[in-house]
Amino acid sequence: MPSPIPIPPPPSPKQMVLATEDWVEYRTGFPTLVRKFLFRKVPPTGWFHTLGSSLLTVFILQATTGALLAMTYDPSPNGAYESIRYITDVQTLGWLIRGMHKWGASVMVILLFLHMGRTFFYGAYKYPREMTWLTGSLIFISVMGMGLTGYLLVWDERAYWASVVAININGTAPVLGPFISKFLLGGPVIGAQTISRFYALHMLLIPGAIIALIFVHMWLVVKLGVTPWPARPPEPEPAPAYEPQPQQHLDAPVAVPVTAAAEQREVQEVGGD
Repeated sequence: MPSPIPIPPPPSPKQMVLATEDWVEYRTGFPTLVRKFLFRKVPPTGWFHTLGSSLLTVFILQATTGALLAMTYDPSPNGAYESIRYITDVQTLGWLIRGMHKWGASVMVILLFLHMGRTFFYGAYKYPREMTWLTGSLIFISVMGMGLTGYLLVWDERAYWASVVAININGTAPVLGPFISKFLLGGPVIGAQTISRFYALHMLLIPGAIIALIFVHMWLVVKLGVTPWPARPPEPEPAPAYEPQPQQHLDAPVAVPVTAAAEQREVQEVGGD
């Protein structure tokens, strides 16, 4: 009687993960790309280098909460304010989502100023990182545009008149000022066309531009490297081609409190009401 064919043991979870990684690697090369991004030679860094990662975390938070708000928001003069009230007072956890989006916008602007200040004082705008500075400046302008277009969407008295002032200020710019004012208004006065135009800019055009700029900005950072402390001399010994990125150990402890700060601020505000 022939002996039974032995049945091999089932693969372990580690083997399944490695097999899946090999399958993706042969077809896309994505794992190699990720390893080159996460494991690379970097100069000595510190907590100031976590500002960029914190900004990316807040942007992901803003995109997520914004998409959730857009599922209920009504971009019309008759329905905008009522939809905001419904999100805040009726929808499950709507007050939390709206609060995180509201305070996350302020946190993002503050972190953006700090990040650009750190870049300036470290001299990271100099050769060969001029394009990194330019893409960061375009991200800064885009974030300011997000703040301008998002403020009107609440459609209350404060948002209305603040947007009137902002549009009039933009209209005083030389040469392009009148065109910018007419483009933002969409008509003779702020109305249905204005809120529809601001909603499209806030939800589609400007976020798409920011995502593209972030991709280019991060690619340049990986290609050219980060700037060390100005007073630190270069390392005397060459480092290996790829080494674990110690900056990750600083980014993670900063990203989590930044996300929790917007949530905690809104919880305190609602509790105070």
